[in-house]
Amino acid sequence: MRIAIIAPPWLPVPAPAYGGTEAVIDQLARGLHDAGHDVLLICHPKSECPVPKRSVVPEEDTVRMGRASIEIEHAIGAYELAKYSDVVHDHTLAGPIYSARFSNLPVVTTNHNAFTRTYSALYGAVIPRVALVAISQSHADSTPLPVAAVVHHGVNVNDFPVGTGDGGYVALLGRMAANKGVHRAISVARAAGIPLKIAAKMREPHEVAYFEEFVEPFLGDDVVYLGEVDADGKRQLLASAAALLNPISWREPFGMAMLESLACGTPVVGCPEGAAPEIVEHGVTGFLGETDAELIAGLQSVDRIDRATCREHARRRFSVERMVEGYLRVYEQHITRCHASPPSLECV
Repeated sequence: MRIAIIAPPWLPVPAPAYGGTEAVIDQLARGLHDAGHDVLLICHPKSECPVPKRSVVPEEDTVRMGRASIEIEHAIGAYELAKYSDVVHDHTLAGPIYSARFSNLPVVTTNHNAFTRTYSALYGAVIPRVALVAISQSHADSTPLPVAAVVHHGVNVNDFPVGTGDGGYVALLGRMAANKGVHRAISVARAAGIPLKIAAKMREPHEVAYFEEFVEPFLGDDVVYLGEVDADGKRQLLASAAALLNPISWREPFGMAMLESLACGTPVVGCPEGAAPEIVEHGVTGFLGETDAELIAGLQSVDRIDRATCREHARRRFSVERMVEGYLRVYEQHITRCHASPPSLECV
């Protein structure tokens, strides 16, 4: 099958540091290529994913993330490159709307974000011509839009070190934001008597403001902010941690940090929000709790969790092969549906 994957233009695939969407696209492109498919990845010019690649927008125009004009330019160029594919898998917002110009081209899109009012309007405008994929059942359940399939993210567990958890700390990995629970993690870890290492993206003004008010004043010898770590640093941080502390307060569509932690054999202690119950098996690969007391108890009980079971859970439930199989089913179903439908109806 000839498959064109359109990544957002803003970050390389994979991203050198924070970039969960780009990490997923990288694994998907590799997995499809390894399965024998003809993959074209249209992406940021600095991307290093080892499949055939093309780019549209020069690197200097990708620095300011989110500019609509740049994403539209990226989408226009991407569809010109992708128009002879059997299917296009589009991970942008502008692309699925622009794809209406190519009436006979099957297009699948994955929403990597929450179904906000704006996202719902954009995806609602392209369904059913474009097949919409959600990344967890919780994610799919959060929208009235017709979702073609739920496909969980996947990782190659062999890319992650087997962790012993002997670093003497718990880790938090994500963005510097209130809904990621960084401030709450500090109080929970201190109450549990366990040092905390925080690795978080902090680039946007609101992230800096949150850090300065709610995190920085409470740092100390037992709570350390490491900054934004690269891929190797992230894996070593997770492998040596006794647990990943993930006290989120929002309906997170997936949560790659939890999956990457389990891939290292490191249990997760967090809140049962969003996709967390689909990723973490309570009492087996970690502990999920609503209250601070439950989170503290979970941290103090992580030595009861078998780390080999955590890693095997990630391998069995969230492998790249399983993700690839899920997307191939979506591609094949949508190709069949588009070819069976009059162009004036479903696929225009």
